Amino acid sequence: MTMNNLPSAESGKNTLEVAIKIAKEAGGILLAHFGSKRQVKHKSKGNLVTDADMLSEKFILESLQREYPSFSVLSEESNASASITDFAWIVDPLDGTNNYTFGIPFFCVNIALIKDGDILLGVTYDPVRRELFHAQKGQGAYLNDSPIRVSRESSFQASLIGLDLGYSHERGGEMLQIANRLWGEVHCIRAMGSSSLGLAYVACGRVSLYFHRYLFPWDIASGLLLIREAGGEVIDWQGEPASFRDIGVIASNSILCREFLARFGQEHKNK
Repeated sequence: MTMNNLPSAESGKNTLEVAIKIAKEAGGILLAHFGSKRQVKHKSKGNLVTDADMLSEKFILESLQREYPSFSVLSEESNASASITDFAWIVDPLDGTNNYTFGIPFFCVNIALIKDGDILLGVTYDPVRRELFHAQKGQGAYLNDSPIRVSRESSFQASLIGLDLGYSHERGGEMLQIANRLWGEVHCIRAMGSSSLGLAYVACGRVSLYFHRYLFPWDIASGLLLIREAGGEVIDWQGEPASFRDIGVIASNSILCREFLARFGQEHKNK
């Protein structure tokens, strides 16, 4: 085991080095196919998967299996229902698939490592901007080589609020209602198109607060650690610390999180 209690890879590299290398190479696969004609399938209304998703996932899973053969993997496209025991990777080979499919250059690769439900490592890589967000538990959060912090903004009026609608018509409608009530009371609102980058942007202070009502583990596992290591807070709609299994999150600094929850949490608490 290494100093941070993460086992070394078969190649002898440390876990963060492995995750970063794999995320960057997977990002290269996505970039190589971005803007070209590709195969697209509909998993559900608004929920697409492309051949680039599958190529990226195949590379990531094979690489992780080679370096850590005893670890389980939970991945969006092919291992979405895998059981999680002991050490496990949580992978999204392409977050922001709709952006990617329509040629909008805002998407990323997500890789997180958990042990017994505890998130130990998170990597979110934006290949278009070559921005690597990464964190290890207890060691801070970074954008490339620079430490990052969440926004210190305490007023909604000066805040940029991010959200995404997801694939649930009902939950999407709830978020639009909230956005409508916020409109005019905040600096601006942005629908990001990638929940993972939305969370990463909270971690580095670009987005003051991000909220969502319909997420999956591979969307948020990395972002949860990034934000917490950047001094922020991620809570569920009951006000409890969010886990990677929660489908709804509110992410910001503690002041804005609590104000948002006080205004909107109660009416959506048990939904």
